[in-house]
Amino acid sequence: MKPSSTATGTIIGLTLVFLIGPFIVIILAALTAGNNLAFPPDGLSLKWFIKVFTVESFRISFLISMFLAVFGTLTALIVGVPAAYAIARYDIPGAGAIQLAVSSPLIVPGIIVGLALLRYLVIPTGFTIMAALFLAHAALILPYAVRVVTSSLQNLRVDVEEAALILGCSRLGSFFRVVFPNIRGGILAAFILGFVTSFNQVPVSLFLSGPGVRTLPIDMLAYMETTYDPSVAALACLLAIMSVGIVFLAERFLGFSRYV
Repeated sequence: MKPSSTATGTIIGLTLVFLIGPFIVIILAALTAGNNLAFPPDGLSLKWFIKVFTVESFRISFLISMFLAVFGTLTALIVGVPAAYAIARYDIPGAGAIQLAVSSPLIVPGIIVGLALLRYLVIPTGFTIMAALFLAHAALILPYAVRVVTSSLQNLRVDVEEAALILGCSRLGSFFRVVFPNIRGGILAAFILGFVTSFNQVPVSLFLSGPGVRTLPIDMLAYMETTYDPSVAALACLLAIMSVGIVFLAERFLGFSRYV
């Protein structure tokens, strides 16, 4: 028996309320004209959105998060694309174990990864906080790069590449002339997924941040420890809009859902 349209609509409506409800609460709290973070809002105003751009620590931590997200993702792709190619095109002994090892940053909780990096990388070696954050973010993004690019390569017919080799193209030349143009969408999708993941990373960054070097999510947590005004809610709204916009554009122009 098919479910009634009323029951279906109710389930969909409840699901949307569950998913979108918290975001609506944050938006209304950020639009309050009052001086404290509260819901329902005490009037409506955009002053807290304006204040976000006047807080120096937010500007600095935003640039740090942007640097880590962009260059950490690029580093992960530089390592991940050749690894994905080897996994997809060669019969490597222990390929399953290699894929499991590459996926380990996704399996192990971020708190454990952050604590381990702090205890066994930063403290013994004297790595700077920025260097440790960069390595950590690149390592966390690497599994996404390998998985997405591997999926793109598996969907690409091998005989297309073999035809280029038969016609005299080198292995490296066939990759850049034949393979790369066909998996470019997957690489861009991996970059966007890695960027969003890195920018919103909290557990690992929490352990590796320090004085003067904090990512934006960690700076927001620190800000709330001393100040309880709605500017954090306004910043959260802006970040959510940025993330949704990036994913929407990726889906619109790249077909993001085909790769993830």
